[in-house]
Amino acid sequence: MISATPKLADAGPAHVAIIMDGNGRWAESRGLTRSDGHREGLKATRRAVEFFANRGVQALTIFAFSSENWQRPRGEVDALFDLFVSAIEAELPELSEKGICLRFIGERADFPQPLQQRMAEAEAATAANEVMTLVVALGYGGRWDILQAAQRWLRDSAGGAPDPERFEDYLSTTGLPPVDMLIRTGGEKRISNFLLWQSAYAELFFLDTLWPDVTEQDLLGTLETYLKRQRRFGQTPHQAEARDA
Repeated sequence: MISATPKLADAGPAHVAIIMDGNGRWAESRGLTRSDGHREGLKATRRAVEFFANRGVQALTIFAFSSENWQRPRGEVDALFDLFVSAIEAELPELSEKGICLRFIGERADFPQPLQQRMAEAEAATAANEVMTLVVALGYGGRWDILQAAQRWLRDSAGGAPDPERFEDYLSTTGLPPVDMLIRTGGEKRISNFLLWQSAYAELFFLDTLWPDVTEQDLLGTLETYLKRQRRFGQTPHQAEARDA
């Protein structure tokens, strides 16, 4: 349950993004199936949602299934879709109770119809919640997001050149702040086509820990490091100090 954990100061991240890597490797190292790893990873996702909601983060975006993940073995993909459906059904009551708004981004047209239906129902059921927005990226790719935004812009603007602020309204994350803090687990050090536009000035954190093993202490460590960093956005250190004074 969401506790009375103190909220972050203004310097804290408004939008956190996580690439939840390592479920399959976690399972294989234990002689389990990759699907077992994905189910265990769901527990870590619950911990992350509770952790960041407790601290007043406005939005948490998690990378659940990329546009490139369609290349994985069909059995694993089908098992993932079944897990997504069951997870939505199981988690929705608690998310609603906690005031979490659930939102999905990505190309969902190729998903099984039952999954598409559960996604739409969950979004509608939690649309008015305001504690935190949990964004689940399914069938998502950063290049796809920018391309679909450009296509929509051209349809609406009759070919006029977009400006950055208005263009952001056409991205799938419209209405959300830019990503302040991006975490990737599992030891890899790349962002893998995730929130490319939105993460332009994100602080990046790469953890060796596999996603199912990520604890609240791991998340707290990244958050404490984030709060010690000076975010300059192209300014000099002295300018940034004056801005934040």
